[in-house]
Order: sequence, then structure tokens, then C-alpha cells
Amino acid sequence: MSAQTTQYTILVVDDEPSIVDVLRYNLEKANFSVLVARDGEQAIQLANARQPDLIVLDLMLPGIDGLEVCRSLRKEDNIPIIMLTARDEEIDRVVGLELGADDYVVKPFSTRELIARIKSVLRRAQASEIRNETILKKGSLSMNLDKHEAHWDGHLLELSALEFDLLETLIRNEGHVLTREQLISTVWGYDFFGDTRAVDTAVRRLRARLREANPLAADSVATVRGVGYRLDACG
Repeated sequence: MSAQTTQYTILVVDDEPSIVDVLRYNLEKANFSVLVARDGEQAIQLANARQPDLIVLDLMLPGIDGLEVCRSLRKEDNIPIIMLTARDEEIDRVVGLELGADDYVVKPFSTRELIARIKSVLRRAQASEIRNETILKKGSLSMNLDKHEAHWDGHLLELSALEFDLLETLIRNEGHVLTREQLISTVWGYDFFGDTRAVDTAVRRLRARLREANPLAADSVATVRGVGYRLDACG
């Protein structure tokens, strides 16, 4: 995407003018259109009204903080979110990922690295939208790759792009154990910057989505201790 022809819109949510100015300059230089929100309430309003392609969301915001913004947005849509945090604490990263953020960056950060992560997340989201029409079905679980929809016994699963890709990878390899490294290379891609704990977080989120459809559905994603994960019989 270094010479991207499509101009993606990025919503930057941060209350520090210096950071906003640097991000706006570098994102526009990389051919992104930029929207700016200075607080959580404005971020939610802009996200709903303008439907940006990706949100760069600061954790510490006046009023509604970044975690609450992420939680609120995830109830309505699946716009990719990269969280910014000034604290390199695992709990902040894990909570953000649990709420549905696609990635995180610790301040101070390199704008070059952030833009690389933005492009990586956008590639993943775009790839999930342009697959050829394919129906995958295993027991009670069905996936329409063209419509980007997944159902359990007819109940629509509200999945983010990442969760959808993870479930697709598992269903294509039903009964086979996939290591965390295999899942990262397939779902996240080789330009992933995080660590294998991101897989565990994504699996927890996927199980929660399955549990919403059926309390027993989450059991279909089995943990193989010390190895990885496996999709067992579905229903």
C-alpha cells in the first residue's frame, strides 16, 4: 500500500495538539484523509457520522476515555481501531484488545511504525471484504465469506474483521491444532508487530461472541495446552 490509489480516511482521536499535528502531517503525506477528534464524545459522533476506514484512538482522553470509546464503537460497528497508550503496561494493552482494538502502540512512538501498522490493519480488513463468494459450514457454524457473515444455528455473530479471519482459519482447519505462530502468520500476517499473547486475547473475544449465540458454542474452540487452538465439532 506504499503507492495506494484508494484514499482511506483515518480518524485520529487525541487531546494533545502536538501529537495530532504530527499524525495529521505524516498521514496526509502518506495519502490518507484525516479526521480529528479531541475527546471521546466527539470521537463517537464522528465515527458514527463519517464512518472512517480506521481509528487511531488515544487511551487517555478527557471525559470518556479511550477504552469506553472502543467499547461503545464495538457495539455498533467493526471499524478497525489502533489504540495509543502512554503506559507500557500489559493490563492496558490486554483490556484494549479484549474490547476489540485491532492493535496498540505505546507512546512515544515512531510515526513510520504507526503508519506501517495502519496499513497492515487496513490490508487485513480489506482482504476480508474482497474474498470470492464461498460458504463454509461445520455443524451449527456457517460462514459466508462474500457477505462477511458468520452464523451459529442461524444467529448472526457480531465479529470484527480480525475475529472473522480467526474463525475462518479455524474452520478451514477443523480438528487440527494450530499453533499461535501459525495463527499469527495466517490471520495477522508476517508484518505483525505484537506477540503471541494477542492470539489468546483474540480467541477469548471470539469465544465470547460464540457464547452470545449459544452458551455451549464457545467450547468448540478448544485450547491445546502448550501448543495452540483447535476447532472441534460445532453443535
